[in-house]
Amino acid sequence: MGIDIRFKHKRRVVRKEPQSDDVYIRLLVKLYRFLARRTDSSFNKVVLKRLFMSRINRPPMSIARLVRKMKNPASKDKVAVIVGTITNDARVLDVPALKVCALRLTEGARARILKNGGEVMTFDQLALRSPRGQNTVLLQGPRKGREAVRHFGRAPGVPHSHSK
Repeated sequence: MGIDIRFKHKRRVVRKEPQSDDVYIRLLVKLYRFLARRTDSSFNKVVLKRLFMSRINRPPMSIARLVRKMKNPASKDKVAVIVGTITNDARVLDVPALKVCALRLTEGARARILKNGGEVMTFDQLALRSPRGQNTVLLQGPRKGREAVRHFGRAPGVPHSHSK
């Protein structure tokens, strides 16, 4: 038997479990693996896939972006779901009452959401409230927001280059 040279480098790795040893994430994976299998909802499949992701691919989302996304009339009275961290943003003066589900919240973000009559929940509480992801808005932070991404691409100085 020979080796198929053309497809030697075509290996695409797809995560089947999280790299993290965090007990909470492992329990959430068990829960959402069950929900993804037993419900016909694509919401649970997406949440499960995002639980497997590395921290670089689960970027933080600021309260400013969260407020802006939830101002949409279609998002009114829905739960904002972020598989990642929600951070505080001092540039936003007034935070409306938001219903939020996230892996983590910074202390400042949690305090501001709760102070204004909002609600903060975990993913297991969300699974009990809406097992199929009904009345939720799935959001994520800017993946390309890292400083390192600015150095990717064509070399600096080359025509049509936008890298540092």
